[in-house]
Amino acid sequence: MSYGILQGCSSHIITMSNPDIKSLLEKLHVDVASELLDRIASGEATSAEISVAVKFLKDNDVTVVVEESKPMLNLVKALPFTEAKEA
Repeated sequence: MSYGILQGCSSHIITMSNPDIKSLLEKLHVDVASELLDRIASGEATSAEISVAVKFLKDNDVTVVVEESKPMLNLVKALPFTEAKEA
């Protein structure tokens, strides 16, 4: 099966096979993740970019076990929440 993909703003259509599309999407996924990570790690990420990274993780069902993640534990400790009182 082939799929047509528009290239840029032109009406020129490139036909790609299913394996080609899969490879292209995998590369795009890796490149987006790498760029987001680089921006955040460098300290240059804007709040909008951090929001995009959070959405990217959520959209890809990425979760973390807080007890096993030192950065997450530090974040939880820094948040201004109090523990719920037991009834």
